Amino acid sequence: MPPEGGKSDMERIGVFKEMGYISIGDKYTPLIQRPCNESAQKGKQILTGGATKKKSGLQVGYFDTHFKRVFEKEALTDPVRLARQHRSQQSKKNVGSAFLPSNGEKKPSGVGSYYGTLSGPIQAMSPMKVPRKPCKPSGKNILTNPPKRGSGYSYPNVTLSKAVPYSSDPYDRANEMLKKETVSHKAMLKGGAFHLNLHPKECFDNNPYKLDKPLPPLKRLEEKKRFVVPFKPSSPNKTIGGMKAGTFDIYPSHSADPYITRRSKSVTVNKEGKVFHPSPGPKSTPVRSIISVNVNRTVHSANYTMNIPSVMAY
Repeated sequence: MPPEGGKSDMERIGVFKEMGYISIGDKYTPLIQRPCNESAQKGKQILTGGATKKKSGLQVGYFDTHFKRVFEKEALTDPVRLARQHRSQQSKKNVGSAFLPSNGEKKPSGVGSYYGTLSGPIQAMSPMKVPRKPCKPSGKNILTNPPKRGSGYSYPNVTLSKAVPYSSDPYDRANEMLKKETVSHKAMLKGGAFHLNLHPKECFDNNPYKLDKPLPPLKRLEEKKRFVVPFKPSSPNKTIGGMKAGTFDIYPSHSADPYITRRSKSVTVNKEGKVFHPSPGPKSTPVRSIISVNVNRTVHSANYTMNIPSVMAY
């Protein structure tokens, strides 16, 4: 019987009826002890007939008792005789005698002659020279002076450029130019150097946190008087005692509450007088876990005896 407010076992599984069992009371045989192919072990088996025969020049070792030729009772054919017969048959087709040219062939008289050819002399291959423009000489080469001897250092007029002319350079020229510049600079000044008329300070502005006035005297804090005697209320606290004696509010007045019977809900009944029950919702079906599916896929009869690592960590 289903528990109160719950579903029966058949509704929780999600099937319409309980399926029948395939076998009852049969002994279980493990997969290792089960035969692989029982039908192959029953009946007659193929038996080979003795030892194998080796190949030799005799007919022993072959399936046929005698040697069979590819062609048997064929006529002897001579290819030379067949070629002569074909040639005589082709010669019978000629209407008259063999063709002979009117004149004999002409032989060339020498190298480069056109005697005996079908076409005459070819103009493009004539030995006549083509008229060309007269050849003019290219002229003389450029003539240069022989190279000048010398390494270049302390030897004048050896390089391509001309020698640099000598220019005088006084020894103390830089100091004299600096003196001239300082004199001209002082002549352009008006008055003396600029000096500040203020005393140097730490900051640009006055210190806002610095006080010139003296500080007022310190105020002494008055000590608070401590009560030595503990505080006691005027009257002790009151207990509830089943009433409102120990509360701040007064006990509320009683209000009339007459007893009223509740109306029962109407039950919907069909034409046959039976109570209407709605159709149950979708039923759930037991589903195998992903771990068990992976185990069944990887572990089968072929590798069951091998060392397979466990799925769980412990």
